Amino acid sequence: MDDEKRTRGEVRGHVKWFDPAKGFGFVVAEEGGPDILLHANVLRNFGQNSVADGSAVEIDIQQTDRGMQATAIYRIDPPEAGDAVALSDFAAYDEDMLAQIPVEPARVKWFDKTKGFGFANVFGLSDDIFIHIEVLRRSGLADLQPGEAVGLKVVEGKRGRMATAVLAWDASLK
Repeated sequence: MDDEKRTRGEVRGHVKWFDPAKGFGFVVAEEGGPDILLHANVLRNFGQNSVADGSAVEIDIQQTDRGMQATAIYRIDPPEAGDAVALSDFAAYDEDMLAQIPVEPARVKWFDKTKGFGFANVFGLSDDIFIHIEVLRRSGLADLQPGEAVGLKVVEGKRGRMATAVLAWDASLK
């Protein structure tokens, strides 16, 4: 269907950028066309408060008076690793082993995007779990809010417990 005539439907694309503080961002469709507004409410309905730039998405769109907007999200895949530096703390673990780690329910203590890290606590435990911004990005997220419920895959690192993956709470229940 011609981009100019498309008024609604399911599209694949990638997140151009998303700013949790502003409450919106934009998606670029694989087929081209105008940028598609992604509002924070649509993202929250999917179970996430943020999404990493470059993440692949499958969304429903609708033409509105203000342009194309996402109305639902069906899938989010983290951005490709690309030039990202591998975290040395995970060098001793192979990818298959990391994928098999069980998800632990946790709550974000604090996360500072500018500093590039933060901490969370597994429910019922007081030990801090370190979350690096690169792990967050590889998990398809851009930011975390204090008190936010998440699922974490955790390993024992050189300096204590570290998250190897961060899942939106709803995604961790599946």
